[in-house]
Amino acid sequence: MESKTWDSFAPFYNLFMKKDSKGYKEMYDSIRKVITGKNVLELATGTGLIAKNVASSANHIDATDYSEKMIEQAKKGKNPKNITFEVQDATNLKYNDKTYDVIIISNALHLLPNPDKAIHEIKRVLKNDGILICPTFLKTDINKLPLFKKIGMKSIYRLGFQTCNQWTEAEFLSYLENNNFSIIKHKVIDCTLPLCYVECQEIKN
Repeated sequence: MESKTWDSFAPFYNLFMKKDSKGYKEMYDSIRKVITGKNVLELATGTGLIAKNVASSANHIDATDYSEKMIEQAKKGKNPKNITFEVQDATNLKYNDKTYDVIIISNALHLLPNPDKAIHEIKRVLKNDGILICPTFLKTDINKLPLFKKIGMKSIYRLGFQTCNQWTEAEFLSYLENNNFSIIKHKVIDCTLPLCYVECQEIKN
């Protein structure tokens, strides 16, 4: 998806995500347990919802997105001092090898034309014993959703939202395992679209 699509969506992103606040709270609780005292990189942070809600547990979070307008929205207001927001491309990161204890990429892998490029960069900048947290929306027929969820999804499709990869839970876990990750924890969380929360770790040869 083009960055201009996310730029146009940025002012409305937080409002759109409010409907999933219960599911996201469950996700925040899980993330906090993993990142306690850690140095964290978040890819595709959007307006920084995850970073801002879990920052109190981390040592430091570099929260990034390739949409300038999303980062502008993320920087607004009073933010935790241990977060740095900046524009970065998840498929071409500027960071040094083996820098981060934890990397978070939420609801983004299914949007990338070539998610393998992001996975390659994640492996490069993640420490050998680091944890990848990668919650991802699962394949869903929106016509089978309840009316209020269907309306929400059709609204963002009109803004240009589209998925490049559609995975079931089993397919997504298999994708990660095929990229040499061992699944530590996974759970499907009830959101507008089912959200597969995953914690995993690269298997070293």
